[in-house]
Amino acid sequence: QVQLVESGGGLVQAGGSLRLSCAASGRTLMPYVMGWFRQAPGKGRELVAGIRSSGGIAYYSDSVKGRFTVSRDGAKNTVYLQMNSLKPEDTAVYNCAAAAGLGGVTTDRTKYGYWGKGTQVTVSS
Repeated sequence: QVQLVESGGGLVQAGGSLRLSCAASGRTLMPYVMGWFRQAPGKGRELVAGIRSSGGIAYYSDSVKGRFTVSRDGAKNTVYLQMNSLKPEDTAVYNCAAAAGLGGVTTDRTKYGYWGKGTQVTVSS
């Protein structure tokens, strides 16, 4: 099985930065897609960024494009989400999720079979 563990969340003032990490362990099925989702209070879960195991062009939602950057370190089995120019509207629980067997990023949540427990990001005004 695959386990995903997020870290790096916390409290930050508007305009600040955070870097989230998602460490994967266990056997993986290649190829795969790693997505970053978030869910704010009273809101649905939203895919904000994604990257394929082979790298290449990443996916970003319109709300974070230009502010967030997703990257991966294959040697460490870790995916990162660098978040800059944070806004209060970015406050949410952030989860990483893996879609095994896919070679391209998908926004379909049902395709992601492995989920981390999440890390809280709070952006104050």
